[in-house]
Amino acid sequence: MGRVQTRSDHLRLVAEYLRWKPAPAGSEAMKELEQFLTDRAMEHDSPTLLFTLAQEYLISAKTIRPGVTILAKMVASARTAADALTFEKLEHPFTAELIAELDRLLVYDADLGMTRVAWLLRRAVEASANAVKTAIEKLLYLRGMDAHLLDLSVLAAERRRFLARVGRRSTNQALERPEPERRHPILLTLVAQSAVDLLDEVVALFDQAVCARSVARARRTRAVTRQRNHGWWARAATAGRLNDLTRWASAGVGERTGHVRGAQCDAGGAARFAA
Repeated sequence: MGRVQTRSDHLRLVAEYLRWKPAPAGSEAMKELEQFLTDRAMEHDSPTLLFTLAQEYLISAKTIRPGVTILAKMVASARTAADALTFEKLEHPFTAELIAELDRLLVYDADLGMTRVAWLLRRAVEASANAVKTAIEKLLYLRGMDAHLLDLSVLAAERRRFLARVGRRSTNQALERPEPERRHPILLTLVAQSAVDLLDEVVALFDQAVCARSVARARRTRAVTRQRNHGWWARAATAGRLNDLTRWASAGVGERTGHVRGAQCDAGGAARFAA
């Protein structure tokens, strides 16, 4: 008991010497730490990262860290508070019709063979006419929900990116599992971001498709030109040979003999030159 008391006394003396302050429950230091964690939880959801950030904050504020268990509970409370605060800030766009539309994203669609959210997140594998058509259909579906008009500026950019990333990476079952206060902000942010991304995708796919057709057309043109040129040279060579035969046939016997001997001499000279 004496040794424990001595250790506590030494810790208090060291803290006083270094001008570090304790953080008992209910103190101003603990309230400031709670607010700091809530603000950071609006940007990050990783418990490990929040725990590390809390330690760094305590060091910068020269505050003695509370117990590990207490700090872990504060991190969990901050994450819950961030979800509630997010839902509260987005409460205005959440009409009954929009909530029904968001819930329908997670329902299996027999025509698509998948859920709407999986269909929206499926990327095109090639820049074809069908891919452009499908991307336009997705964009029109989102615009039918007025996703392009949603104003989520009440949330920090980091929070919006985080919620959209959770929506893209989660399975359908993982999106169905949370409470509506957490599920609906994720889906709302996802459709708002998808409306922006799909507009860029439609433009990019159209440009790539047009470029691919231009390249294919130029390739076909070169092939046709090459074939036409080859045919022209073949016809010219044939015409030359026919011209020689015609001249030979119309020549006299002596002139024909001279042509044959000249050809033989030329062939013999070429053979001797080659030897």
